[in-house]
Amino acid sequence: QAQLVESGGGLVQAGGSLRLSCAASGSIFSVNAMGWFRQYPGKQRELVATITQGGSRNYAASLKGRFTISRDNAKMTVYLQMNSLKPEDTAVYYCYAETTSGTLWGQGTQVTVSS
Repeated sequence: QAQLVESGGGLVQAGGSLRLSCAASGSIFSVNAMGWFRQYPGKQRELVATITQGGSRNYAASLKGRFTISRDNAKMTVYLQMNSLKPEDTAVYYCYAETTSGTLWGQGTQVTVSS
């Protein structure tokens, strides 16, 4: 069964950094676009960043410069490097992938930034 498994969330002080990882596994022939969304309590998920198989990146305008998305196609893994974290970055972060087995979502990982 195709799935995405996230790791790397946690608690960090404001100004710190975290790196999220998300690996696709299972019956997947190939992975096209991958990316990250985040969700605040009671709110809809919002785009953080996306990256195509060829490496083209798209960021939420407010996050560009602090967050960097990358991927390893051989490992079917997407990463999100988050620097200069702020308390307002506290949210649950979800990865997604457009695959030959459909669109997959990760289970979500909590990122908490303390002031």
